[in-house]
Amino acid sequence: MSRSAALMSALLASTLLSVPSAMAMSALRSDGSGGTTTGFNPERNAYFGDLHVHTRYSFDAFIFNTRATPDDAYNYAKGAPIKHTAGYTIRLEGPPLDFYAVTDHAEFLGMMDAMGNPDHPFAKHPAAERLIASDIAGIRAAFGFATARPRFTTQYPELADPAILRSAWAAIKESTERHYDPGTFTTFQAYEYTSSKDGRNLHRNVVFRGQSPETPFSAEDSGNPEDLWRWLDDVRAQGFEGFAIPHNSNGSDGIMFDTVTYDGGQLDAAYAELRMRNEPLIEISQVKGTSETHPSLSPNDEWANFELFETYIGTDTLVTKFKGGYVRDALKTGLELQEANGFNPYHFGITASSDTHNAGAPVEEGRFFGKIGLLDGLPERRGVFPKGAKMSDEDRDGALRFSKWSAAGLTGAWAEENTRESIYDAFRRKETFGTSGPRIKVRFFAGYGYGEDVLSRPDLVKAAYAGGVPMGGDLPAGDAGAAPTFIAWAVRDPESAWLQRVQVVKGWLENGKAQERVYDIACSDGLSPDPATHRCPDNGASVDLDTCAFSDDRGAVELKTAWKDPDFDPNQRAFYYVRVLENPTCRWSHWDAMRLNRPDIPGEFKTIQERAWSSPIWYVPRS
Repeated sequence: MSRSAALMSALLASTLLSVPSAMAMSALRSDGSGGTTTGFNPERNAYFGDLHVHTRYSFDAFIFNTRATPDDAYNYAKGAPIKHTAGYTIRLEGPPLDFYAVTDHAEFLGMMDAMGNPDHPFAKHPAAERLIASDIAGIRAAFGFATARPRFTTQYPELADPAILRSAWAAIKESTERHYDPGTFTTFQAYEYTSSKDGRNLHRNVVFRGQSPETPFSAEDSGNPEDLWRWLDDVRAQGFEGFAIPHNSNGSDGIMFDTVTYDGGQLDAAYAELRMRNEPLIEISQVKGTSETHPSLSPNDEWANFELFETYIGTDTLVTKFKGGYVRDALKTGLELQEANGFNPYHFGITASSDTHNAGAPVEEGRFFGKIGLLDGLPERRGVFPKGAKMSDEDRDGALRFSKWSAAGLTGAWAEENTRESIYDAFRRKETFGTSGPRIKVRFFAGYGYGEDVLSRPDLVKAAYAGGVPMGGDLPAGDAGAAPTFIAWAVRDPESAWLQRVQVVKGWLENGKAQERVYDIACSDGLSPDPATHRCPDNGASVDLDTCAFSDDRGAVELKTAWKDPDFDPNQRAFYYVRVLENPTCRWSHWDAMRLNRPDIPGEFKTIQERAWSSPIWYVPRS
């Protein structure tokens, strides 16, 4: 197929994937009272956004010298340029995002902003001198002071000022409401709950469907996430519907998906129900690394070594326990718990976000600007040093950590329209996917009785819903042990590289123990998976490291297939999720080195294979 024909195919595929019918387009909503917006599609559109964004109201972002506001964050997501604290302009190169959530830390919310205001009484507080600095050494010292134990509320109880918290929370919510434009751009009231158990990451982002409580529940109220879930139950009873999304399980040192409770007790059905009611989703990728899996957990997965970040969050302490800290492993643990005990606390869907502390999401490899303000806002502070540069030990240590940053990620949601209600409901049913940055669209269904011509049907999506379940769903056993058919469909981001392959990652139970396998199920360039290895042949795609130009004659605009598991056993509990891989492109660190004619960061990959991950589909055998 010629490139022009491929592009026409992409246009058609994109239309089938996410453009509403003429009848749907005729339905409009102007007052938000139960009608529909322009673009309403009963077969659902793919919307992309970021659910993890920090501004000046976060204590650490302010310490990093970020002064961008929630208004700046939302304007950035809508395509406007904003100022980075290092002095240059940042903006999205691709189109605007569809949804965005400012998730400032609830802990000390607004406190640093108050200290930085010369007219505020806290500007003269003794701690202010240690917390506000504009030089790199001072910023690092301030961050260490702010995150050391005891916390400020113990050392300086007067800083736990509820008036400051309420004022900052109200300002964030007011901005969120100002920028909400149903049908065009969706904002969510949200915040971050920042718990760490002995330095091990247990952070969550809390997202509300509509309005939110007067004040957020923070780790200052309790560091036990189970108490956060109970609070969410309580406020839901008051009319505030919300849930939490764990992030950076890779930095939890094995406790994010543990087999005991926070206090070391036994897991039970009540725990699983409480957790799944309040944590239906997990963040699989962001600036601080990807949490899908680890080579030590998935030694037979050639793509497991992807954007790994193997230290505690905010320190150089090495993670020692990977089991319990990665998504695929947690899904497998959930199968084992379900089989042995009848409950599964790890039955979650997939998201990805940035965790930017600059208000703007740095998800584009070629325009990466770091995560934490002045500390990493220039290439040399991320490890891309001038030739022959003399580095201080402090600079070298910081660069070694920041060189591991990833330009990631974005959440995709399949929803009828771009409104809070519709997108949030997609979150709840787990019809979501995550990407490492590009806007790759991926759909995934499983069912029985799909005809041989299902892929060529003009009503494919309608037929897929009618005959099965989408990503995030449970598929019950079919009649007489029938094997389900899986429909996987991916379309490339027009701003990124062409697609190389679509894979299914399977986890299943065998004699009570979870196993895993990766199957290539669709290959680009007319290639086919080897039936013995289940791998696509190399399609020959390459990258010119002198220019970062990637192959323009390899890869696919669209990959679509109907697949049956060749190893299916109707009696084995299992999960399946899709992973889509692009052709190789330049990693952000090589973009920096190439543009500035500097050496690459020693030990870092020069290229990257961007990807997308669907939420799982769970196969449920007859008991």
